[in-house]
Amino acid sequence: MSILIFLLTLLGALAVGAPVALALMISGAALMLQLDNFDAQIVASNMVNGVDNFIFLAVPFFILAGELMNVGGLSKRIVSMAIVLVGHLRGGLGYVVIVASVLMASLSGSAIADSAAMAALLLPMMKSAGYEEGRSAGLVAAGGIIAPIIPPSIGLIMYGVVANVSITKLFIAGIVPGLLMGTVLAAMWWWLNRDTKLHVSSRASAKEVWRALGTGFWALMMPVIIVGGLRFGIFTPTESAVVAVAYALFVGAYIYKELTLKSVYMCLVSASRTTAVVMFIVGAAFVSAWMITIANLPAQLGSLLGTISDQPMVLMALMMAITIVVGTALDFTPMVLILTPIMVPVAKAAGIDTVYFGVLFIMCVAIGLLTPPVGNVINVVASVSKLRFEKVVRGVGPFLLAEVFVVVLLVLFPELVLTPLEWLY
Repeated sequence: MSILIFLLTLLGALAVGAPVALALMISGAALMLQLDNFDAQIVASNMVNGVDNFIFLAVPFFILAGELMNVGGLSKRIVSMAIVLVGHLRGGLGYVVIVASVLMASLSGSAIADSAAMAALLLPMMKSAGYEEGRSAGLVAAGGIIAPIIPPSIGLIMYGVVANVSITKLFIAGIVPGLLMGTVLAAMWWWLNRDTKLHVSSRASAKEVWRALGTGFWALMMPVIIVGGLRFGIFTPTESAVVAVAYALFVGAYIYKELTLKSVYMCLVSASRTTAVVMFIVGAAFVSAWMITIANLPAQLGSLLGTISDQPMVLMALMMAITIVVGTALDFTPMVLILTPIMVPVAKAAGIDTVYFGVLFIMCVAIGLLTPPVGNVINVVASVSKLRFEKVVRGVGPFLLAEVFVVVLLVLFPELVLTPLEWLY
């Protein structure tokens, strides 16, 4: 009964157009009323205490680092370097999108920011070179969702806080799955364009390659510093976010010389607005999360799944399928904060490693950014490229299937996540 009340109130509030944060508070309040312990002070205290966590400081700093990266020229250098390296291949600009998406994912951790930057930088070039617009936009959108998986990932930070899992382990465990997603996107792009006549640019000379690598070196050093610092215990995930901001500020202002005081101010304003929205949703979600625990919803869900709780692989596949389906209706942040406290206890009871579960869970939540009717990444790409939403949805279809294939592969072979984690951690 509690599960039904929670879902009906949450989905009902969203259906009538309530903001996500308000819908989360309403669903939490509904559970309070059902358990006869409603108290407005509980709502307020859970919102405040939920965001009063040192680790959450990483969220605004990584958001700011992404803003500084885009305005300071780091994104542009990454794209230029990818063009020089793979732009001469058949369908080369598609491979540029994939390589640049993987590299930019290791800088910002934001699917929305990366997709917007890639759409603005590369889609006009792909259009002028004769690439099919919908397919190109779909590839950009599919590449954008690699950002929440490869460190630094805001989604993994949120999951780690709510599930009480090591964020450093989550960051390191996300590297191989993120690279696998880039690999299958490249394979699908090759398959779709194997018989297509596309403009092929000339191969860059050795001098041009070295020049591009030289200018892109400073941008490439950011993920090296972040991952290396975490791996060797030089700083915590929260401290790594501050390091990322300082590095992006230094490189953008003094190396590439594209950051000005005015642009830094605009980055601060934009990051503050985004942070306010995200953290208000986080606070509201902690009201629901607290009531989910009090109402013992994980145990109720576990009893419903009791027949397969002794089959971890089947249970994992079912929970990932549920996550992808829910992703068609909910956005990234509320999904992480609502489903984590429900699913993690069920996964623990079945003996599933919580780091492994977290990486696949965030992958499935990220896939939700590509599924209509919500599909925020699709909306962003369509808006920036001035294409119809339906055209981008059709274009993203094959790449969406390729990324779902990666999830299936990782469900069947958990060692693909756990073995590299043991080697790298």
